[in-house]
Parts: sequence; C-alpha cells; structure tokens
Amino acid sequence: MKAAISLFFGETRMKKLKSLLLAGTLTLAPFILSANADAEPITLGLSNWPGWVAWYVAEHNGYLKKYHADFKLVWFSSYMTSVEALSAGKIDANCQALIDTLAPVEKGVPIKVILVTDNSHGNDALMVNNSITTFKQLEGKTIAVRMDSIEQYLDEYALEKNNIPITSVHFKNMSTGDSAAALMAGRVDAAGVWNPWIQRIEEKKLGHAIFSSASAPGVIPDVVAARESVLKAYPQQFINLSKAWFATVKFIKEHPKQAAAIMAPHVELSPSVYLTALSGTRLFGPRLNLEAMNPEDKEKSVSLYKSTDDTSVFLKKVGAISAKPNPTSFLDSGFIEKSENK
Repeated sequence: MKAAISLFFGETRMKKLKSLLLAGTLTLAPFILSANADAEPITLGLSNWPGWVAWYVAEHNGYLKKYHADFKLVWFSSYMTSVEALSAGKIDANCQALIDTLAPVEKGVPIKVILVTDNSHGNDALMVNNSITTFKQLEGKTIAVRMDSIEQYLDEYALEKNNIPITSVHFKNMSTGDSAAALMAGRVDAAGVWNPWIQRIEEKKLGHAIFSSASAPGVIPDVVAARESVLKAYPQQFINLSKAWFATVKFIKEHPKQAAAIMAPHVELSPSVYLTALSGTRLFGPRLNLEAMNPEDKEKSVSLYKSTDDTSVFLKKVGAISAKPNPTSFLDSGFIEKSENK
C-alpha cells in the first residue's frame, strides 16, 4: 500500500457498486491468461483484505507447490480494479466480495464462485459518538458513509434489525476515511467504517461500535470467482487451489501470530497490528465452504444462497442490478467437494 489512505484495508474495501465495468470498458495493462498457454500460471487477483492477503501464507508455506496449484498471485492496490479486471477477462480468477460479484453475473459476465475465503466478523461497523447508546437515539441523526457500498448495506441491515426506519436517518456520502474523521471531529453523529478506522475511533475514545459485522454472520461473504473458460480448461487446478486454501486456513487458525508475521509486510503493517484484522475475519475451511455452497443449507447464516437473496434487495434498490441472479447459475461447489474427496 503506497498511499496513506491505503493503510490496513484503505480503499480496497470501498464497494462502489454502480461503478462496475463490463468487459471491453477497462483500460488495464494486459495479463497473460493461462488459458492461452499451458506454460503460464493461472492468475489470481487479490487486494488488501485479510481473507485474501492470506494467499501469501499459502505461497510462503509452499502450499501452492505442495498441492500443485499453478497460480500467480496478482496484487491490486485498488480492490475495485481487481473486480473490473476479472469482468473484463484480464485475469483468470479474483478474490472479491459476493456483493460485488452479483452485478457482473446479472449482466452476463461468464464467471462462477468456486470458493468462500471468509466472512467479515467485526472488521466492518456502524460507529457512533459516545452520547448514543441505543439505536432509537439514531433517529434524526446523520450517518456518514460511502453510498452504494458494503458499509451502507451493513448500516441499513443494522437499522432494520433494530426496528429503526431507514428513512428516519440521514445518510451523508463521504469516503470511509472522511466519514471516520467527521465522526471524531463531531461533525456527524455516526459513521459506517471498517478497520483501521474502527480501531482509531476506539483508541481515541471518540466513539464506539453500536453494531458490527460480528453480529451479522454471513452478511458480508468474500469469495474466489473465476472465468468459466478457465475453469473448464483447468478444473484440476482449481481443485488443487481449494486444497491449498484449506491448508492455509488450518495454519492460520493454529498459528495466528506466525501467519500475521507473514501477511503484515505485504500491507506495510506490524504483525501485532495485523492480528486485529485476523480477529475480525472468519476464515472458511472445508466444512463452512460446503455449508455456504449447499442449496439445502440456504437457511444457515453462512449460506451464499441466503446472502444472494438478501444482498440483491439492496443492489436493486441502488440500481446496481435489475433482477436477482439465480445462485445456481454462478455458484459451483464441485471444486471444493472434489478437493475433499481426494
């Protein structure tokens, strides 16, 4: 991360849902696609989120080589650029939020979700000033948030769960960093933010979380999505990738401090600080993946079927999609199932 605003998650969690570009509209230096030459590795895009930086643990510990997953990790300093790159066919696969996958799918981009990396479990929150202790007190107040984003989605989810009409609050469109600064300066009553701003607000004792993604399991799932053409050409590679991921999750859960020491340098942070990011991220091993991708488990909080239903309501409201995509058309559990059977 080069710019100061990019410390920790920075701009990489800014979910500008309406800005998704379709194939052919992106100007980006071309990547070599593995489908064009057997000698080239498959490209996997990732950006600054703990569930994705974890792939560097897979690389560092040799899990990619051990399981013969011939992938090249491609770092994006801007998260949305990675989403656009996958939609434009500039990379083979990408780590992205499910909410940012639905619009490309609905518009016909040929991609499938083949793995769940994690759920946000506290790294996103609705922060309020210290005088506010109940949701009822938010009525008539101003919430600073980047509009049409995951943060707005979480804020609205929190309000609805606590029986507060969305129309009773005022949303003010601001970047996440500016939202946090406005809350700390007393210019707004609340702010929808993620870490490190959650941490900064709490450390300065200028506000607290009235609701976080830790209280909303399954609301913000993160996944690996891949181009259908590459999946068809190299199915075994994606089975191998799943195996490498599950080994990575096991290592991180058993050795969080060692994992943080591997991950932190990639985002220019100390291992001790990065442990906070790990604690706010629920990594998905094989069991949770199978639950999330099982249509018969769609009532479970981790279900991508449930998340697709819920998220689509928000996306339709903000104009990002015109209709809910059919989950069976883009969720493919076959790769994780085969990785567990071999």
